[in-house]
Amino acid sequence: MLRVLLLALLMLFSWAQEANTTTDLNATQKALLLQKQQERMEALQGYQKELSELEKKIQNNIWLKRYENYKTFSKINKELSEIESKIRRYKRYKSKQKLLKELKAQAETLKSQLELLKEYKESPFSEVIKPQKVPEPPRIKNPIDIIGALSYIKQLSSSKEYYLQKLEDLKEALGLLEQKYLLLYKIDKLAPSKKVEAELATLKKEIEDFKEALKIAKESLGLYRRKIEENILKTTEEIKIQGEKAATIGAIILGVLLLSLFLKWMIRRYIQDNQRAYMANKLVNFNLALLIIVVLLFSYIENVDYLVTILGFASAGIAIAMKDMFMSLLGWMVIVLGGSIHVGDRIKVKREGLEYVGDVIDISLLRMTILEDVTLTSYLKNIRSGRVIFIPNNYIFTDLIANYTHLGLKTVWDNVNFNITFDSNHKKAAHIAKETARKYAKGYTDIARKQLNKLRSTYHLKNTNVDVRVYTFAEEYGIRVSLWYMTNSYATLTLRSTISSEIIDRYLQEDDITITYPAQKILLTKEDFHAKREPNEMGEEV
Repeated sequence: MLRVLLLALLMLFSWAQEANTTTDLNATQKALLLQKQQERMEALQGYQKELSELEKKIQNNIWLKRYENYKTFSKINKELSEIESKIRRYKRYKSKQKLLKELKAQAETLKSQLELLKEYKESPFSEVIKPQKVPEPPRIKNPIDIIGALSYIKQLSSSKEYYLQKLEDLKEALGLLEQKYLLLYKIDKLAPSKKVEAELATLKKEIEDFKEALKIAKESLGLYRRKIEENILKTTEEIKIQGEKAATIGAIILGVLLLSLFLKWMIRRYIQDNQRAYMANKLVNFNLALLIIVVLLFSYIENVDYLVTILGFASAGIAIAMKDMFMSLLGWMVIVLGGSIHVGDRIKVKREGLEYVGDVIDISLLRMTILEDVTLTSYLKNIRSGRVIFIPNNYIFTDLIANYTHLGLKTVWDNVNFNITFDSNHKKAAHIAKETARKYAKGYTDIARKQLNKLRSTYHLKNTNVDVRVYTFAEEYGIRVSLWYMTNSYATLTLRSTISSEIIDRYLQEDDITITYPAQKILLTKEDFHAKREPNEMGEEV
């Protein structure tokens, strides 16, 4: 019995010791767990800080910006396809006409946005995947062509450096994406979330696109670089040959000059008759000139037409007779070198009271060619459009030419006016107009603001405010609400029609807003006329 009691006490003591040990272990584990959680939070904060700094670098990378614009174009194009599909489906239902009208307006807005982003329609990597064709090396026929050949070599070298820099930028962009992927992967391991997982999936697709583009670009630019080096070597060799040829011709001419000087010295020394000496000198000078001309002609016989060209332009009579042509040539130089007008720009030409608005489709030596478009000018003044108009280049010196898209500008101010009665709620009318314009012109307003900020480096701009503006004026027939907003330079009427329609619909829904217009009342009988002239209660005729 005593043994059993001792054994029980011993077991109870052992259990107590184990319980104390377990308690100590649990406390230690909790401390370790808290320490790990703190380290985890610190690591997570560090990764997020690195990610924030990395995002700033990503925003400044041109390739990643172009890729984002490409994705934006694809997204808008997909939305447009879905809306057009709905439009085709709802055309069969009369009850869906109001919704159909809204969908059409949305489609027009998306089309305008696609027009602004059309340069991102193709792959953003096409510039390095398919570099520009290497121009053929110039034919060097005379020493003057050496200047052009040197310019050609410089151009090729600059093009080579340009594409190599583009390739380095592409590598840098890929490196930034991979760094971002690694940081997001670490963040997802520490704090898993579906948002981060989705972003990782998207980022993985972008990295694959950039890797594939980089691989193709390396091959394409390698071939491009070898072609450039081959053309540079070929041109350098031709420059060397022409240089040696020019040196030989120069030596021959110098030898002929020395011979002529020696002959003239001999004539002065041994011929005493002045008349004979004069004739001998004339003969030496004539033969000298003839020999030099023969040497030059036989050396550069293919370029005799240069002499004919110089003589032709030296004629004063031709210059006077072709004054307008020469002025157009000078105007072409001003246009090309000044960069005020480019092919694709939308311009307005005004001459002798006539106005034409269209897109420049060609700039030749003598004239600009524009294709007239349907614009507010054609709607109000010309009543027709679609004509091809030829504008002599010399008009740039004498007539007004307005460029709607100068230096990349793609937006212009447009105006819509509404007249309401004097007893209408003009503040509400102005608010409705402004709210509607902001709704549809927001994208163009943001684009215009960015474009004008870029122009600050070229022009002194004091006012770059492009927000929607509304003005109210007291006119003869009521209050005029004048609305101004930014719109697409190439499609002003589309947005103008959309905004006007919605504002009119909203005005008609308001009881305290009445649209007014000039009106007349005609009295058909004498009784009506006399009734109108009877005095009223105030003693005045009505």
